[in-house]
Amino acid sequence: MREVLAQAAFQLFLERGFERTTVDDIVARAGVGRRSFFRYFPSKEDAVFPDHERCLAEMTEFLAVADDGDPVGAVSDAARIVLRMYAANPEFSVQRYRLTREVPGLRTYELSVVRRYEQTLAGHLRSRFGEDGDGALRAEVVAASVVAAHNNGLRLWLRSGGEGDPEVAVDHALALVREVWGRPTASTAPAVPGASAVPAVPLAVSGGGDGDGEVVVMVARKGTPMWRVVQQIEAAVGEN
Repeated sequence: MREVLAQAAFQLFLERGFERTTVDDIVARAGVGRRSFFRYFPSKEDAVFPDHERCLAEMTEFLAVADDGDPVGAVSDAARIVLRMYAANPEFSVQRYRLTREVPGLRTYELSVVRRYEQTLAGHLRSRFGEDGDGALRAEVVAASVVAAHNNGLRLWLRSGGEGDPEVAVDHALALVREVWGRPTASTAPAVPGASAVPAVPLAVSGGGDGDGEVVVMVARKGTPMWRVVQQIEAAVGEN
């Protein structure tokens, strides 16, 4: 019944527009009463996103048994659950994306759904990083990065009309997140007695390695944020 109502609602949204479609129109098309509609959907907006509650529950279950040794990898894999949900029905996903772009109220609703995914990922990371100090902050930042990376790849695919494999762009974006955050940060590493404070300055040494190119050696102050190290390396490589 949930699927029947969602299908009837979406057909009417495409035919008449979201604002001009009422709940009475939806139940008439589905051949059921108003009570049946509100048993499954609190509002018209919920009928546009009928699969997100199930997807959120699946993500929560996945994280509950995820590998403790790679929390960033776990939340990245959890984000792919959402991707697979979209990819399972490309035509519907593309139509919903276009409808959401046209209706401000649906865009706002979608943002609230995305926030729930992000909070679920952040909650898992806090349980691994800790609630105190930078642990909670890191959890929020990593969760936001995973969601942003996932959504960037997903929307590229949706804007293309659902052509090609959506996992290619999403995997590439998530790989960048794991490259930066999928390792212990300097702030969480044990202190080394007598460690010298050296500024983060990349040094380009020509003719090193196997002879195929230059070697960039990075010397960084203990505690330097990973994003700063990556930025300095990218700057050095770009200059050379």
